[in-house]
Amino acid sequence: MNPLLSSLQPYPFERLKQLFATVTPNPAYAPISLGIGEPRHATPQLVLDALAKATAQLAAYPATAGLPALRESCVNWMQRRYGLKLDAATQVLPVNGSREALFAFAQTVIDPTREAVVVCPNPFYQIYEGAALLAGAKTYYAPSDPALNFNVNWDSVPADVWAKTQLLFVCSPGNPTGSVMPLSDWEKLFALSDKYGFVIASDECYSEIYFREEAPLGGLEAATQLGRTDFKNLVAFTSLSKRSNVPGMRSGFVAGDANILKQFLLYRTYHGSAMSGMVQAASIAAWDDEAHVVANREQYRQKFAAVTPLLAAVMDVRLPDAGFYLWAAVPGGDDVAFARDLLAQYNVTVLPGSYLAREGHGIGDAKGFNPGAGRIRMALVAETAECLEAAQRLVAFIQNTHS
Repeated sequence: MNPLLSSLQPYPFERLKQLFATVTPNPAYAPISLGIGEPRHATPQLVLDALAKATAQLAAYPATAGLPALRESCVNWMQRRYGLKLDAATQVLPVNGSREALFAFAQTVIDPTREAVVVCPNPFYQIYEGAALLAGAKTYYAPSDPALNFNVNWDSVPADVWAKTQLLFVCSPGNPTGSVMPLSDWEKLFALSDKYGFVIASDECYSEIYFREEAPLGGLEAATQLGRTDFKNLVAFTSLSKRSNVPGMRSGFVAGDANILKQFLLYRTYHGSAMSGMVQAASIAAWDDEAHVVANREQYRQKFAAVTPLLAAVMDVRLPDAGFYLWAAVPGGDDVAFARDLLAQYNVTVLPGSYLAREGHGIGDAKGFNPGAGRIRMALVAETAECLEAAQRLVAFIQNTHS
């Protein structure tokens, strides 16, 4: 077996399963889960119709590069959303959701024949770590800073780490914090990439759920604003899962540096990562329509406007910049005990923040502070009534146990 498999840590939801193994939820309450970030709003009818009309595509092997029509649809969306003019033949590539692509990208980019470091934010989406480890790299965890709206203080990463870095994962809007990285941070990271030669993978799967009037800044958009029109060493990852409520369709695309995408296509051709023709047809319908995205975003805005003030009265939580998570500090500071006791008493599931982060920076340093400790992630993905019910139970739990 691949010995690198032994370096993987248990996935957060496996840890949650183990935590709850001895918990008996209060049967007086129906279960409500705020744990998994799985969109639960209705799938748009136009996507379902496109899938139904494309069943003949099952009779043919799809091309890894995707249909020209899908690539055109992707670049047209990038033009409308970010004002970018991309080459559909060389600067975009369909992928089977951002999760699969993020993992495969690390296998393409990392050179394991020399000492390799992958830098990622902390807390972080666990695929970043697994992708780095299985590519033969070490991971450096750069902690989010509450004083910087939970963005990373990139100046805190030592020069000797940057010198060994081959890949940097950034996530904006962030999971779990919901923070959007400012242009000044992008400018700093581009300068570091130019100096040390590492690739930037920009995970932007939450870009279309936001609460400001201004849409979140994207990585390619930031590069363009800073005069970097060739997108050197920069690839952005986006997905339909959250934008269009189709997590089971597994559809997204990557865009950016044409030279890197050429190599990524080569890897994917051997990996067998072609997107089903049916899914491609449905994806075109989704990327070409914005009305359902606006309606979806409005549902989240109304939901967060109703839920956030209730919780803010009893715990340290605020409306995020974007995404569908609330990142809240728990009374008493023990996020694991909080999640366990909340399930036992009120049958509500939340995810301990410490499960989404690591102690210290990695790279052999001593154990240190876990930046997710003392917080919980709540995914407000269900309908508003269910999320309000969960919030009311949380309020009662905190008032009865931490007042």
